[in-house]
Amino acid sequence: QVQLVESGGGLVQAGDSLRLSCAASGRTFINYDMGWSRQAPGKDREFVARITRSGGITYYADSVKGRFTISRDNAKNTVYLQMNSLKSDDTAVYYCVADRRPYYSGSGNWRENDYWGQGTQVTVSS
Repeated sequence: QVQLVESGGGLVQAGDSLRLSCAASGRTFINYDMGWSRQAPGKDREFVARITRSGGITYYADSVKGRFTISRDNAKNTVYLQMNSLKSDDTAVYYCVADRRPYYSGSGNWRENDYWGQGTQVTVSS
């Protein structure tokens, strides 16, 4: 089992920046691809970003490409999401996700049976 705890959400204005953090525990962090998903009010959960186990490859949703940056610090068991040039459309609950398959690296979307955090609210006012 992998436990994930997000932090860093809040209320910001359009154009501002915010950095989310996700602390992982329970299993060997470096064995898992990590990433972020989000769910806006009244919408389905959607893929945001993914980073491979070593941190060498990253994937982004088209809607955040060029504005968001995912990174990880395997020594600290933490994954980050740097969000710049925030828009009102970025308002959502952001979830940290760990791929349930150890030693797997890929570009796939997140699945319901992956490991999920509780989420942190990001609200962008226009």
